[in-house]
Amino acid sequence: MTEHLPVEVTSLDRYDNDTLPWDRARAALAGSTGADITWFLGTVRPDGRPHAAGVGAIWCDGALHFTTGPGARKTRNLSANPNCTVSVRLDGIDLNLEGTAHRVTDAATVERVAALYAEHGWPASAEGDTITAPYSAPSAGPAPWHLYRFSMRVAFGVATAEPYGATRWRFA
Repeated sequence: MTEHLPVEVTSLDRYDNDTLPWDRARAALAGSTGADITWFLGTVRPDGRPHAAGVGAIWCDGALHFTTGPGARKTRNLSANPNCTVSVRLDGIDLNLEGTAHRVTDAATVERVAALYAEHGWPASAEGDTITAPYSAPSAGPAPWHLYRFSMRVAFGVATAEPYGATRWRFA
C-alpha cells in the first residue's frame, strides 16, 4: 500500500522554528526497529475510559504494524472502536499519532511483517493470519498474536534535536 503524504501542515512551534518536514518523521518511523523503543498504544474502553499499553511496533509497507493477543484489553477495545493513538520517542523526534487500527488477516502481509520482526531480533513467524514466537512481552500472553495495521489521520512531531520545531501533519 502506498504511503499518503500530509494534506495539511501546521506549525505548533512557539519559538519561530520552521515546520518540520514529514520526511523527517517518516524516516524516523521507518528506521525505528530497535528493541529499546517502546511504543504506547492508546485505546478507548467500551465505557469510554482510556486505556494505554506498550506494544512492539514495526514499520512495513508505509504503515505502522503491531501485535496483540486475541484476549487482550487493547484487542477488545479496538474491536469495539478502532480509533486509537500511538506515541513514541524516536531518535531526534517525539511523535504522537492519531488514527485507526484494524486487524490484518492477509497471510502475505502477516508473513512480511513477521519476517521484519525476525530480522530485527524478535524470532517471530507467520502462522496463517497470526504471528507466533517462542516469547513476547510478559504481559502479552502466549502465542498466537493478532497483527494490526495503524492508519494515521493526524501526526504531531516535536523535534528533540536540531533543527527544532513542533508540527502537526494531517492526512487525507
